[in-house]
Amino acid sequence: MSVAAADYAPWPLPPSWAYQIRVAAAQGHFRDAISLFLRMRASAAPRSSVPASLPAALKCCAALGLGALGASLHGLAIRSGAFADRFTANALLNLYCKLPDDYLHSSGVTSMDEAGSSTALDSVRKVFDEMLERDVVSWNTLVLGCTEEGMHQEALGLVRKMWRDGFRPDTFTLSSVLPIFAECADVKRGMEVHGFVIRHGFDKDVFVGSSLIDMYANCNRTDCSVKVFDNLPARDPILWNSMLAGSAQNGSVEEALGIFRRMLQAGVRPVPVTLSSLIPVCGNLASLRLGKQLHAYVIQGGFEDNVFISSSLIDMYCKRGEISIARRIFDRMPSPDIVSWTAMIMGYALHGPAREALVLFEKMKLGNVKPNHITFIAVLTACSHAGLVDKGWKYFNSMSDRYGIVPTLEHCGALADTLGRAGELDEAYNFISKMQIKPTASVWSTLLRACRVHKNTSLAEEVAKKIMELEPRSIGSHVVLANVYSASGRWNEAARLRKSMRNKGMKKDPACSWIEVKRKMHVFVAHDRSHPWYDRIIDALNVFSEQMARQGYVPNTEDVFQDIEEEQKRHALCGHSEKLAIVFGIMSTPPGTTIRVMKNLRVCIDCHTVTKYISKLADREIVVRDANRFHHFKDGNCSCGDFW
Repeated sequence: MSVAAADYAPWPLPPSWAYQIRVAAAQGHFRDAISLFLRMRASAAPRSSVPASLPAALKCCAALGLGALGASLHGLAIRSGAFADRFTANALLNLYCKLPDDYLHSSGVTSMDEAGSSTALDSVRKVFDEMLERDVVSWNTLVLGCTEEGMHQEALGLVRKMWRDGFRPDTFTLSSVLPIFAECADVKRGMEVHGFVIRHGFDKDVFVGSSLIDMYANCNRTDCSVKVFDNLPARDPILWNSMLAGSAQNGSVEEALGIFRRMLQAGVRPVPVTLSSLIPVCGNLASLRLGKQLHAYVIQGGFEDNVFISSSLIDMYCKRGEISIARRIFDRMPSPDIVSWTAMIMGYALHGPAREALVLFEKMKLGNVKPNHITFIAVLTACSHAGLVDKGWKYFNSMSDRYGIVPTLEHCGALADTLGRAGELDEAYNFISKMQIKPTASVWSTLLRACRVHKNTSLAEEVAKKIMELEPRSIGSHVVLANVYSASGRWNEAARLRKSMRNKGMKKDPACSWIEVKRKMHVFVAHDRSHPWYDRIIDALNVFSEQMARQGYVPNTEDVFQDIEEEQKRHALCGHSEKLAIVFGIMSTPPGTTIRVMKNLRVCIDCHTVTKYISKLADREIVVRDANRFHHFKDGNCSCGDFW
């Protein structure tokens, strides 16, 4: 071409309609792309523009949820012959996968000729079956659709057929089917897929690795999750948090903490989901140390306004006995949600100031936060721990009358416990007998325990019989009934019942208490002399006993369920595990340190009395978490008000 000819060449042609539509869709400008497509259809654009732009237009319909327009584009694809194009057909598959089942009703589509069917997945299947040419994307879309609809066997069958038809599953396929085994907790078949992953070189892929980690975590095999995690060459923050959450949810406390430490060493900064996953783990530890360190991370990272993290902190501090810190966090929240309110109400219910729990509940209602079924469990627990029978009935009835919440077994059990603790044994029995839900052994057990406390042997026998019909090997009911017999002096019946337990191989869990001192856990079992400080602890306990006797203390032997002399019963009381743990804590820590003890069973009457005395004599606050609740002892008083 000559220079002169070049000088007079025409301007470059403007971008085609199809090109502009594809670019807009690729950049996420979905509405602009749809507007361009409609303008193109209204113009005299070449017929070739339709097939070239349909995949992008369908992608935009899927992103915007435009079911009616998508259905009309399906018809256009068929009329124009564009449906024969693999990319257009795949775009239609994706569209129907992302549309809700009711889009057809809103769009008025009623027949397959108009791209309609009873469900979106049926449309996906229809499009797939009519495709002239398929690729891995086509298969993956249908597999994902079946998976999301819970059609697990169909999804797995498609993967097998896909393989037989010569299409090799890719990372997307594997990431779609692994959640099936996670949901079904089918670790055996999940491991088979893991074997396929390794054999075909997908084991280094982050997306497949993440799916494997979640699958193993849901199957309670965090050991396998860790191996998959360690085998991945690159770990992004999402993967770290997934691994940490899986360990935490499975109760693998030390593993979760180890992952967190490694995460920090790798230079990965904690994000809100990290903290909201890990903080609840600290509620299961006997130490507050790590929980407070995480709280410091929250403050330093500026996450204090995150409602999920604040709720986790409230729950953690409540479970660790620091109710005042929990309340300070709660009061600083600008807009507490239902989780925060419920955690704080339950905290008060378990720590003693039950009336404060009910005051908080009324404040929550004034703030237009609607209680849920968990909130009512907390409220009824507060009523139970304070003996508030009338309020218990009031709140129980308001669930269905005012909030439309159908009471569950937990709610019924909490109300039965309220009645039983307050000594309303006959009312509790009638309530349980007439429950609309068939009472379980655990519900009857609340009444059995109340029968022991209130020394009603005849009713205890009747209730125990019902429990044993439901759970013949219920160790707890056998033990409680034996103790009821012992408390009423029916030693022969108690001995026969205990012999029957031995013959059945039923063994009572020993009473034990534990305390952390200088980052080391010390466990005390009743009358166990194995602790190296045992003799020193008993000497110190004897000193306390002499001081208590001068102040009027008289041992209460009601809970010694053995046919022995009174002096032997008094001696037996000295070996109770919580007394050993408390005295050891006082001996091992500086003056003024709060003593925190956990116990696996209910605190007995004598230990409760002794701990009140010791709190005053040693000038210490003593927090005991037993099987039922927290007891805060200070200056000779307990937060439970001697009602537990």
